Amino acid sequence: MTRVLVLAAGNEMRGDDAAGPALASYVERLAVPGVRTVFDFQFQVEHAVDVAATDLALFVDAHVSQPRPVVFSSLDACATPLPGTHALSPAEVLGVARQLGLAAPPVFVLSVAGSTFELGADMSAATRQACRQAEALLAALLASPTVGAWQAHVLESGALEA
Repeated sequence: MTRVLVLAAGNEMRGDDAAGPALASYVERLAVPGVRTVFDFQFQVEHAVDVAATDLALFVDAHVSQPRPVVFSSLDACATPLPGTHALSPAEVLGVARQLGLAAPPVFVLSVAGSTFELGADMSAATRQACRQAEALLAALLASPTVGAWQAHVLESGALEA
């Protein structure tokens, strides 16, 4: 059985930033064997150890600048991670794993478009709709947790930006 890590970031108190925790909750409700979900407000250095302890990893987060409501892409490690900070990009988390000599699995990113990130704001209607699209993609990904199947979804989406 492939061990899959879904690592989501966000803040339920900051409008569209709630997309990450909402999607992490969705994955937990699916209760797919072999799938582990980790949620945090931000991606951090310590997540490099979580990523290295799995066969396939997926980062989930909301972003303000992206061309489509949902973007799914593969990810390479950042060559120069900044381990001095506590808010890392997924590529920096992989870079930290590399610096520690940990073998990172194939990693992908699922990004949901957001526009409102103010403290106390509700999730926007557009991001709620994007989350429904992301849930459908998550269900498909977790039903077939292989690099080849996930890479096919990257090619279908036609997007490689994270």
